Amino acid sequence: MTLRHVSLTLPAGDEALAELRAGDVVTLSGRLYTGREGVYRRVLDQGMAPPVDLASLSNANFHCSPAATVAADGTARIGAVTATASFRFSHWLERWFALSGCRVMIGKGGMAEADYRRHFVPHRAVYLTTVGYGTGALLGRGVTRVQAVHWLAELGIAQAIWVLEVRDFGPFLVECDLAGASLFAGMDRAIADRVGALYAGLKPPALARYDETTDRRQPIV
Repeated sequence: MTLRHVSLTLPAGDEALAELRAGDVVTLSGRLYTGREGVYRRVLDQGMAPPVDLASLSNANFHCSPAATVAADGTARIGAVTATASFRFSHWLERWFALSGCRVMIGKGGMAEADYRRHFVPHRAVYLTTVGYGTGALLGRGVTRVQAVHWLAELGIAQAIWVLEVRDFGPFLVECDLAGASLFAGMDRAIADRVGALYAGLKPPALARYDETTDRRQPIV
């Protein structure tokens, strides 16, 4: 299998996003902002206005914790950016898309396929996931400048809104494309369809204790 590499400029337009397919490898250049549960709760649950118009920043929202230092003069440096699991934000998606105009959501691990169909497809958005674990330092190399940071005092380094300029930032995988196709869900189905063939012709294992069974219709203890 040959992976296709796509360089995506942020903020991303309709034509560029329409070219992406689940399974593509993507690097990003341009501007994005970070925003995770602290921001979502503050804006969506507590009804506070964002400190800046999010749509004017970018249409790419990264669920992450930056490893950052802020000097006495207010200048900030980021050495690494570690993605956080995005499934935790599922119940905010509809309101977040409507408020922010987000079209590119970036995080770790993906979301449920039903969330892609229910929320991403109507808002013409894609989901990009980090490739494996321990990539924070690698991603940090792609951050060229911290343009601004908002709500740092209120939320702290991990939860604040960081506005980042990036170049060749990645790699990421397209986990969900505009059609709602999920790379992970598709692979799960492909594996499940072939599991039986792996055991074809083998003798049944000895599973006589505690009602253990290989029959998928039976409970496994």
